Amino acid sequence: MAKRGSEELIPELFDTILQLKTQEDCAAFFADLCTEKEVENMAERLAAARLLLEGKTYLQVIEEVDISSATLSRVSRCVRHGTGYRRMVLPKEE
Repeated sequence: MAKRGSEELIPELFDTILQLKTQEDCAAFFADLCTEKEVENMAERLAAARLLLEGKTYLQVIEEVDISSATLSRVSRCVRHGTGYRRMVLPKEE
């Protein structure tokens, strides 16, 4: 049997996540799939993205969220140039 590459596995992961319906389902899924620290890191990155979009400075974000300046720099690049963070963290216009 041939090994499947990430180009095939990653979409399967995303499809699986899209099937989760409740916060409890998400918590159980990520607890099984990731370490507690990995989940914490994702939550910190999301919180940092929100704060950056609110106009907070790097120093203010670092004071509010336990995140390294290197990670914050990566989050900032995603907020400015990426496609995902902005849609996730900005309120939907009604």
